[in-house]
Parts: sequence; structure tokens; C-alpha cells
Amino acid sequence: MLNLGKNPRKAEGYSHSTVENHMNRLDLFYRWVWEQEERFVQDLTTEHADRWMRDLATKDVKESTKCHYQKAVKILFKWQREARNRDVEWDPEIEYSDPSTTYQPREYLTEEDRRAMREAAMSYGSIPHYNGLSPEERSRWKTHLAQRLQKPVEEVTKQDFHQANSFKYTSMIYVALDAGFRPVEVKRANIQWVDLDNGVLRIPEDESSKSRENWIVALKPETVSILKKWKEERSAKPKYDGRDALWLTQQENRYNKDSFRRSVFHKIAEEAGLDLENRDLTPYSIRHSTATMIAKEADLATAAKQCRHKSKQTTQKYAHSSVDRQEDAVNKID
Repeated sequence: MLNLGKNPRKAEGYSHSTVENHMNRLDLFYRWVWEQEERFVQDLTTEHADRWMRDLATKDVKESTKCHYQKAVKILFKWQREARNRDVEWDPEIEYSDPSTTYQPREYLTEEDRRAMREAAMSYGSIPHYNGLSPEERSRWKTHLAQRLQKPVEEVTKQDFHQANSFKYTSMIYVALDAGFRPVEVKRANIQWVDLDNGVLRIPEDESSKSRENWIVALKPETVSILKKWKEERSAKPKYDGRDALWLTQQENRYNKDSFRRSVFHKIAEEAGLDLENRDLTPYSIRHSTATMIAKEADLATAAKQCRHKSKQTTQKYAHSSVDRQEDAVNKID
């Protein structure tokens, strides 16, 4: 899968994260068969696959999840054909589809939303000095910090007040907005990516997402300034000693999609006054907005480079996803 799986004829493989996901799904398939057969079976067949699909049909599982399971099984049979030269073709009795693969304009951040997110990221974490607060004010701020840091109120310390005024969250949001970061890129981001002298991120081939190419990502001057401050702050934090991660959670782990969404995106979006209840906004809304805005201001090729799209077709959808542009076009026609 890693080296040949995507296109064996061109020796093109899948990314490591994609392979890991497929293998986890195939692991479930194998275990299901072994449980059904009450024995270990090495070579799974199309009959096994159809039986699993029928069983999935009875489960309370999202259609998109069932579709991902089906894709993993198809890749297994593709491997049998290519690597083992077996004459196996699977035409599933039940076809599952992923609704998300049918393109619909996704909710993305507008220009106003993006400005609000930047402003909120700058002010988020602005905590008054511990010694300048009255006992009552200090108690209220401790409650606030306890919620933010996800720890009991009685465990909030004077040091927590000091560390709350950090450039970590500000740098995360600013970089994500400039680079159109995927959640997995927030997780993978390393301090070595940051080139302050040239005002760019340099993402090496073996750390890039869904691609095998080195990427140079442009950053705004203010983002570079914030990253410089965060880099200085980061170097003073013991938990980053010997670690490459650009950002770590309170538990000293790299951010995953859930921790970034819950602990960073949602909190900054709420601070910015974005309507999370009635709008379908996720961390990917940042990425969609970056691609949309760059495609609008420059061109598709520039958006593809900045957002690290391997295929121009991926970028193409952002050329017409702006509702504002649709309204402008409609108003201009007879």
C-alpha cells in the first residue's frame, strides 16, 4: 500500500496515515471472519466480503463508515491481484456510498469570520496578572482557567495564570489560517518546518500529508512575528525539551483532530462569536476558506501550492464554492 497501492503501474503509493486507516479496517474484517469461522483464515474471499457487508447492513453504523470498510476490502483484493497474481474481482452485492464524496459547497469561514478568528486568537489567553486581582476576582479567573485547562479549580496555580498568556494558540490559529492546515498537519507540525528568515513553512517530503513532495508554504508577516514569539516561549518550556513537535497539549501529547477541534478551534471560534450551534463549522472550515480565498484572489495553481493539493482537480471545487461569488454572478445576468 505504501509503495504501490494507489497506482501499481506508476509505483504510486498511499500516505502512511491512509494505509494505517485501511489496515485498521482490514483488521476488523479479518477478526470478524475468524469469529464467524471459529478458526484463523489467511486468505479471505469475496464471499467473506459479501457476508461482512450484509452484517454491516444490520449495524447502527454511518453509511460513510460502511463505505470506508468496503473500500478497504476492495484494496485487499486489489493487492491479491497485483502482488499475488490472483484472478479475483469483487462486485459487492451491497454497494455503500459516502455522502461526503458527492461535492456540496461546505460551510467555510468567510473573510469576516477569518478576521474575527485572528482577533480572538490574539486576545484568547489574555489573563490579568495574578497579584493584581482581588480574592473574588482571582476566584472567578481560577474557575475560568480550570475550564480552559480541563483541571479542578483547586489545582489551578499562580503559574497557570502566567502560562495562560501564551502565543501557542495564537500561532496555531494564524498558521492554520495562512497554510490551510489539515488537522493531521497540526499534529505533524515540527519546529524544523519554521523558516523565520524567509517567512515560510518548509514541509519535507516524508512528513507531508497525502503526498510525496516537499512543500513551501507562505506565511503572513504577522504570522511570522507571532511564530517568532512562540518559538522563544516554546524554548523556555521544559516539556518541549528534546521534542520536535511545534505544539503540544497540556498532557504533553501532539494534537490530534479531536483535541485540536475541542481545545483550540471551538474555543477560539466561540471567542470570535461564530455560531457553532447553527453552522456546520469544523477545523476543515479553516482549510476550505484558505483555498477558496486564495483561488479567488490569485488562481487555482497558487491555491493548490499553498494548500498542498496534489491534484489541481481537488482545488477546482474551491473556484466556485463561494456563495458571495454566486450571488454576484446571478445579479449580473438577465
